[in-house]
Amino acid sequence: MSREGRRRLAGSIVRFAVAVIVILGVLVGIWQVTHELRENPRSATAVAAVPLGPPRFETDGFLGADPGWLVRTLALPRTASLIGLDLDELRGRLLAHSQVRTAVLTKIFPSTLRVRITERMPVARVMAQMANGEPQAFLVARDGVVFPGIGYEMALLNSLPWLEPMKLARTANGFQPIEGMGAASDLIAKAQLEAEHLYAAWRVVSLARLNADAEIEVRTASGGTIVFSATTDYFTQLANLDLTLDRIAAQGATFKRINLANGRDVTVTLDTPLLPKTSVIGKSAPSPKAVAMPVGSKPSSPHTTAFGNFSTQPKKAP
Repeated sequence: MSREGRRRLAGSIVRFAVAVIVILGVLVGIWQVTHELRENPRSATAVAAVPLGPPRFETDGFLGADPGWLVRTLALPRTASLIGLDLDELRGRLLAHSQVRTAVLTKIFPSTLRVRITERMPVARVMAQMANGEPQAFLVARDGVVFPGIGYEMALLNSLPWLEPMKLARTANGFQPIEGMGAASDLIAKAQLEAEHLYAAWRVVSLARLNADAEIEVRTASGGTIVFSATTDYFTQLANLDLTLDRIAAQGATFKRINLANGRDVTVTLDTPLLPKTSVIGKSAPSPKAVAMPVGSKPSSPHTTAFGNFSTQPKKAP
């Protein structure tokens, strides 16, 4: 073995020995503390006599905005000591609040309890009727859990669309998780990330047809309805929607319904005519009903108020 090889071998042995010594030292220290507490009750009594200080609270969400939330939720007695706390019971109290996703509690002797939680983030709002008959708004997380929402600013809440779930069932402590929320959350997240200018106009996301037709309906601020397929790539559907809205705007029309769930073709029902209505002297021409046209067809008259199933693929250059 060369001199450099012997040097590396010796260094490895030294590092291994140091690691073993450190581990043994920690184990011996733990044993000594445990032995001392068992053999000398006075030490345990002294630790128990130290009054519990204010908890050290850490969160990745908004519950920290309410300074009294943690105190109310833990409900610790005034005479509590750190050594006497049941961490499993306290963790259960935290997780009983539906806004809390995970909770980790740690004792830091002699008198500090550290509480670290992660919170559910809302993707939509839902309106529920309470036992007294009054409606109340709740927040819905990505996993479908419904929670009241504490610490959120009104601007953030107003940016969330309303949700029409398939059903909203009560439990003893709140509501059952909403079915189909995973598909709706994926659509909302993709729209926020890839098409924020389109998402800004979304007001209601309906799951009423999700089980029957695998479709999600979105109602916009203008009153129009957009139908998405829950089994097709959302990015493609959003791109088709953006192109469709540009074409509608270019023709000076507004839409009543856009169906993106038909594959490559988009069906559009217009709410206003493509061109101004003509009129007879003293009379206005009647407004035709909006009817979606079949694939490849063209408006039969300049006043047809619907067109449909045009391809969203870009034209090839000659």
